[in-house]
Amino acid sequence: MASGLFALLDDIATLMDDVAVMSKVAAKKTAGLLGDDLAVNAEKASGFLPDRELPVLWAITKGSFLNKLIILPLAFLLSAFVPMAVTIILIIGGLYLAYEGAEKIYHYIIPHKKEVKDRPDLELSKKEVLAVEKTKIKSAITTDFILSVEIVIIALGAVSTEALSTQIMVVSIIAVLATVGVYGIVALIVRMDEMGYKLIAMNEEDDSFSDKVGKLLVRGLPWVVRALGFIGTIALLLVSGGIFTHNIDFFHHLLPTWPTFLRDGLIGLVVGFLTLVPVSLFKKLFKKKAA
Repeated sequence: MASGLFALLDDIATLMDDVAVMSKVAAKKTAGLLGDDLAVNAEKASGFLPDRELPVLWAITKGSFLNKLIILPLAFLLSAFVPMAVTIILIIGGLYLAYEGAEKIYHYIIPHKKEVKDRPDLELSKKEVLAVEKTKIKSAITTDFILSVEIVIIALGAVSTEALSTQIMVVSIIAVLATVGVYGIVALIVRMDEMGYKLIAMNEEDDSFSDKVGKLLVRGLPWVVRALGFIGTIALLLVSGGIFTHNIDFFHHLLPTWPTFLRDGLIGLVVGFLTLVPVSLFKKLFKKKAA
């Protein structure tokens, strides 16, 4: 009886060691995509009245958890019964990520017409403010769903050769850490300016230490969001290129002497622009027909 219990505990310890090791591997695989997820959500969670930022962010976070609850069981079922479907979804997701990265670069080089965004300011009624918030929350949760699918599938791909129990634990850990980590950092980012204003108002002295730190936080917020956007774009291309090189034999043997990050980035960029052309043409044709 005692020996059976010790054997069980030993099996559990071994499983947890495997989970810890594979969680590190999966975290590295999804790190780039998490950077883009952070940049996207920081942008979508900003632009609200200061007292509404945290409630809105909490609503998006709850939606993100719900997304994971929908995605995880489906991903595990596909992995167990139709493993090829996971690879296909991964490649389709890679095309989407490459397209997103190429589109961002294209619009940076050739700026498109700026769209006027709805902003819940003081001139709107409470009902109108809530309506705008609801629209932006829905948009953020939809974007989160797409990114969550990719995070889960990439994490699952990193542990696809492991036992099903290990896959479930590792991918679930990555999904939870992704949500808590990303939205925790987003909360800090969107409140940077508010913390800065509080530091500036902390005392009546001019040019005090708290004033300098406060002004740095206020002025630094736009730069942080821009930097995250740049890092996120590079991450999109690297992650997508990595998906292609690991799952498509042609890309796997392409440019073998190049450093991995340069090869993956170039492949992601080329595939992204090749995807951007037909998608852009389709959008233009669709707009003409709709008009």
